[in-house]
Amino acid sequence: MAARLAQLRAQAVQAAEFASKHGGSYYKELMEKNKQYVVQPPTIEKCQELSKQLFYTRLARALVLTNTPYVSKFLPGRYESFWKELDGVKQVWKNRKDLKVEDLGIATLFGVELYAWFCVGEIVGRGFTLTGYKV
Repeated sequence: MAARLAQLRAQAVQAAEFASKHGGSYYKELMEKNKQYVVQPPTIEKCQELSKQLFYTRLARALVLTNTPYVSKFLPGRYESFWKELDGVKQVWKNRKDLKVEDLGIATLFGVELYAWFCVGEIVGRGFTLTGYKV
């Protein structure tokens, strides 16, 4: 164990030496290659503007990429997966007589877990009080 620890320590020292020797030049090369993406001057206002642009760009992309109903435009991948899951549940319900006890137990535990997370969310929403909302 001590030999393995010494070997790991030696490898860490070598990696640190390599990074200190070549890290600066790698950083300069990377920044030079991507200087057209660096915004000058780096101010808080510019960061907030870029953040807003990113949000609306992603929103526009989601609207363009989907040709499904209105709701799915805001959640493109989740909408289709929801309907696939619902179809799976319908199939299981149709063949419920073929279910094993283990499957029913897992489904019950999953339902209990969902209810527990709902209760935790309610407690957090009330400001971590168990008795009710503060009025």
